[in-house]
Amino acid sequence: MKQLRSSPGARLHHNGGAGLARRLSGLVTSAPARTAAVMFVLVIALFTALLAMPFSSATGEPTALVDAAVTATSAVTVTGLTSVPTADHFSLTGQLLILAAIQLGGLGIVTLGAWLTMLVSRRLSLRSKILSVESLGVSGLGEAPALLLTVLIFTLSIEAMLAAVMLPVFIGQLGPGQGVFHAVFYAISSFSNAGFTLSTATLDHPLIMTTINVGVFAGSLGFPVVYMLYRMLFRKARMNLHTRLTLEVTLILLIGGAVLMAVFEWNNPDTLGSMGTTEKLHSALFASGMTRSGGFNIYDVADQTDQSLLVTNVLMFIGGGSGSTAGGIKVTTLAVLLLAILTEIRGDEHVRIHRREISDTTVRVAVAVVAAGALLVLTSVVALTVVTGKDLQTTLFEALSAFGTVGLSNGLTASAPESGQWILAALMFIGRIGTISFAAGLATRHRPTRYRYPAERPIIG
Repeated sequence: MKQLRSSPGARLHHNGGAGLARRLSGLVTSAPARTAAVMFVLVIALFTALLAMPFSSATGEPTALVDAAVTATSAVTVTGLTSVPTADHFSLTGQLLILAAIQLGGLGIVTLGAWLTMLVSRRLSLRSKILSVESLGVSGLGEAPALLLTVLIFTLSIEAMLAAVMLPVFIGQLGPGQGVFHAVFYAISSFSNAGFTLSTATLDHPLIMTTINVGVFAGSLGFPVVYMLYRMLFRKARMNLHTRLTLEVTLILLIGGAVLMAVFEWNNPDTLGSMGTTEKLHSALFASGMTRSGGFNIYDVADQTDQSLLVTNVLMFIGGGSGSTAGGIKVTTLAVLLLAILTEIRGDEHVRIHRREISDTTVRVAVAVVAAGALLVLTSVVALTVVTGKDLQTTLFEALSAFGTVGLSNGLTASAPESGQWILAALMFIGRIGTISFAAGLATRHRPTRYRYPAERPIIG
């Protein structure tokens, strides 16, 4: 039998193609943060294409590319800012696509990819474990598979419970078909901290408000905290410092924000002024929870007093817990930064809290995150004021909402020109990926320092 041999040209072409594929694969996967960013981009591009199709529109006409891109980015990054109304512009198919994008974003594209890998191979590869550790913030590679399982079970269980609680109210308001869809939609949207709504008129029911607030609070804690609480409950583990700081700061911000909202809006006829005392307190607590990541609202945020808008801006910039569906600089970043400041004021040498010591590296990362976030928001605000012609207050609010993936809007996303909408879409993307992860993803490799210079101390202040 005559043996067939490939020609040198064919082998060269094959080897060249394989080499190119390996180089492209290495470029994408050489760093976990870059892989996460690329995965998010690909998923956003897919949903942009689907939402732009005629079948996703209520009128049967194709949706403009920028509107589809803003909606897809907002859904995958679980933000809630939209340039077109979700309920009126999109068909049932389009709304289901948005819901699927929210669910993927809530679980995290990285988490879902690693989870599918584990299902197929029954064990995570080293690269997938590293990716999961960096994305979710667990302390060791060995915890990644158990954490991913906890993420999936906890997410689906909480969403099912939220939907079950809201189901009777929505069925009574909208009927069986729409009632079931609304209950599932708001359960996923609230736990994912997405802020997408089908109709704000259905949110003013006390049970719906409470359920959404609980869902947003649970989603904003972060999966590492959830995993720690699970281990404490079933394996008698001790609470780690990250979980304790997250719970403490989250509760302080939630209650403190509610008190300030109630004080500043108590007599405002456009917000809380026309409500009874109990309803005012309930609405203030709801508003405080939504400003940090949820994005739902029962009144127009533009009607708030200037003091409440300032409080809202601060809370949106802080965001939720690390490894959660929320954006912003994260509550643990704020905690570490405040502890470092307090340590300097006291004159102590090390940052200590709850009989634990926080490393200098962690403090430097916290400072870098805050500085990078502030610089990003500042740059975006300048760009938005130029392209939209709006005032500083309007553009700052919308930029912080996009960066914190909150979703509260004063109408700028819908009214901005295409250039402004692209800026907000990019801000949502960077806010979801995280400023440090996004910067790390752009670096091709980490170069260790092989030598050091003599130390000096510049004068500060």
